[in-house]
Amino acid sequence: MGTYTRERIRALVRGVVEQERPPIVQLGDPVLRNPAEPFDGQLDSSELAELLATMRKAMHEAPGVGLAAPQLGIPLRIAVIEDVIPQPEDIAQVRERPPLPYFAVINPAYTAVGDETASFFEGCLSFTGWQAVVERHRTVRLEYRTPEGLDASRDFTGWPARIVQHETDHLNGVVYIDKARTRSLMSSDAYRER
Repeated sequence: MGTYTRERIRALVRGVVEQERPPIVQLGDPVLRNPAEPFDGQLDSSELAELLATMRKAMHEAPGVGLAAPQLGIPLRIAVIEDVIPQPEDIAQVRERPPLPYFAVINPAYTAVGDETASFFEGCLSFTGWQAVVERHRTVRLEYRTPEGLDASRDFTGWPARIVQHETDHLNGVVYIDKARTRSLMSSDAYRER
């Protein structure tokens, strides 16, 4: 295990799940810049389920399409992903953004499938109020463990690939602005008006 004891992890999780609306950690907090620790049983199955439910609720309330445990101050390699927000047909087609049903990932890692990339504006719940263009792999293979403890591998293309890359990056201490074309950075209000 890394620098956090099991007891410390469990205390952090209890502190988060007991809150009605746990705050999303903002850029500047070290938990977002340190690689998260692999999940290796620090939580029992009921604690893990409670954490995942809290993460999903926080993601919906924000609202967002993904949330990594460090964004709630939990330094574990866990994320939740779901993108079922209706999109205008033309935007969904250009961004390759089909609905993505909810799933949780533990200890995820991605690899590029092919050489194609795509560049679009991204935002982040931990860097609220800003958007910037990020070039990402168009297709990735995500390997992870399910909450039930099963090893899984899935390929994602388009916007779903962007989401899994963004959330996995969080678990590596990387935020989207690190990969962004910084000259494209604009406020979310300016982005909506363009």
